[in-house]
Amino acid sequence: MQLKFKSFLLALLPGVIVFLFSLLFPILNPILVGLVLGIILGNLFRFHTEFVAFSHQSGNRFLEFSVIFLAFGINYGHLTKLGLESLLFVFLLVLSVLIVTYLLSKKPLNWMIGFGTAICGSSAIAALAPTLDKEKGDTGIAMAVVNLYGMLGMIILPFVLLKLNLEPIKNAMIIGGSLHSVGNVAGSGFMVSDGVGELSVTIKMVRVSLLSFGLLFFNFLAQKGKNLPWRQYFKLPWYIWGFLMITVLVSFVAIPKELSAWIDLIGKLLLTLAMTNIGIQIRFKDLVQSGKKGLTFGLGIWVFQLAFIAVYLMFSGS
Repeated sequence: MQLKFKSFLLALLPGVIVFLFSLLFPILNPILVGLVLGIILGNLFRFHTEFVAFSHQSGNRFLEFSVIFLAFGINYGHLTKLGLESLLFVFLLVLSVLIVTYLLSKKPLNWMIGFGTAICGSSAIAALAPTLDKEKGDTGIAMAVVNLYGMLGMIILPFVLLKLNLEPIKNAMIIGGSLHSVGNVAGSGFMVSDGVGELSVTIKMVRVSLLSFGLLFFNFLAQKGKNLPWRQYFKLPWYIWGFLMITVLVSFVAIPKELSAWIDLIGKLLLTLAMTNIGIQIRFKDLVQSGKKGLTFGLGIWVFQLAFIAVYLMFSGS
């Protein structure tokens, strides 16, 4: 009983501390810091096997519940804010990245990296991860990869685009269509100009709105070739059905701002707790071995995404 209580405390405390620090210092990304702290703790200390098992289960449960709270931030109303041509472009961009990801690799680690690159970084990975038969630590490595490239892109793209002197809509298409998280897009877009920042975030939110479609489509791809009854292709975990129903609900029913802020806060806390416990499962040896391959795949799929956008801009009237 005492060991179970200690395991419970150890599964909660590091993530809670990281989350509280992120409230005091908003510049910190609690999800990434929680992951790094978990990796450090897991490699510095020899935890009891019961705690390691409890931490693994806790990480998965926290991840599943965080997806439910994530759903409240997705509104299909964003799909109406772009013109039909731009909307079709974003849809084809996301679809292409998902298909190329599936064709290039059959590894869950790379699938998560591609899925996060296509849609919305860590949040997309959090939504997909529990549906995959993956290795311990794959989720954390995938999140580390997309966060790394997201941060690099946020810093590099504004300087490149300012040198190219493109039209605002083209800048927004590149930033909003290629960067991994909403924070990356906002940071990069507003460095170029306020107008580009607003357009970039709108384009990014359309990508975020496609998360439900992405989950259904990628689940279909993952089951392909298994000769299952057609219903099995759309057999989803409980939390994905909850996610889908909530996203539809909030698109038609306005959630009060104060309640929405609390829901967002709880969702981030759960995701921070999940990533801290997932980090505890990752060994430095595995991180180096899988991380190298993950970085290579992440770079390749991101370059494809940028190339897709560049070709579209060259041949369109945008």
